[in-house]
Amino acid sequence: MLASRLNDHARARGAVLPTDALLRYRNGRPATYRRDDLLWKRIGRRLPWVAAQGITTHWLRHTTLTWVERHFGYAVARAYAGHTDRRGPATTYIKADLHAVAAALAALTGQPHPLAVEQRGLPRPPT
Repeated sequence: MLASRLNDHARARGAVLPTDALLRYRNGRPATYRRDDLLWKRIGRRLPWVAAQGITTHWLRHTTLTWVERHFGYAVARAYAGHTDRRGPATTYIKADLHAVAAALAALTGQPHPLAVEQRGLPRPPT
């Protein structure tokens, strides 16, 4: 569902090719980390609990990766985060495949994923 909505957004902003930039201002300039920061400040003004908890995109990423690690293990969380072992040999034996990452995403979102290996009893995120 998220990929579909992002595709709709990209097309509404004039994207034609799959490689066209997604997060841009209406004038075509790329969005920066500063835009993200200002967006969270605006959200915090509307929802005081967001400001009080210090919620940001990084906070959401950390919380998501913590949930994935607790339910699917360290290897899946590393792969979910996009971490690779190219920087050093310390954890090259800890790996997860794309199907395990897709299963974690499907469990987290409650949405089916075409690459997720069918597993019964997948953990569900808190609601």
